[in-house]
Amino acid sequence: MENNGEKNKKVSKSPSFSLRSPSLNALRLQRIFDLFDHNGDGFITLEELSQALSRLGLNANLSDLKSTVESYIQPGNTGLNFEDFSSLHKTLDDCFFAGDDDDLSSPAAADESDLAEAFKVFDENGDGFICARELQAVLKKLGLPEGGEMERVERMIISVDRNKDGRVDFFEFKNMMRTVKQIS
Repeated sequence: MENNGEKNKKVSKSPSFSLRSPSLNALRLQRIFDLFDHNGDGFITLEELSQALSRLGLNANLSDLKSTVESYIQPGNTGLNFEDFSSLHKTLDDCFFAGDDDDLSSPAAADESDLAEAFKVFDENGDGFICARELQAVLKKLGLPEGGEMERVERMIISVDRNKDGRVDFFEFKNMMRTVKQIS
């Protein structure tokens, strides 16, 4: 992008921040909202948001967080409802990552790229497989109760492990994600 002959400073888009598939992005955003809404009341308070960001290793000053989020909270609400959270997400996405879309030739190629990036989040050691330990680590980081029991995590792996090698490869992951996408 050029502006008066100068290049605008642009942040590289994090592939895990925004998926190109609107239905997967909406589903992911709803799941994030549900995780952040710790007490399940339909609102994310500033305290819940601060705690969720801390669990992800993103310690935010509560007063800075308040100044950023306050304008998105509807009058009379105790925190962000899902629509408010979606608006905040869109604004942050547009502000920090606008104009940095990859030029992928087809929606199928874009979906494949999104799935590959999602797979990398779980494949912490980069060996091309998701083992139970890696899945458990991600579930714990997200604060999901499933991450507390290795037996449950192993059952999750077994449920998608078609070749019975005890790990999930990219093709098994892709098949599982497509099944989730069709259900939603």
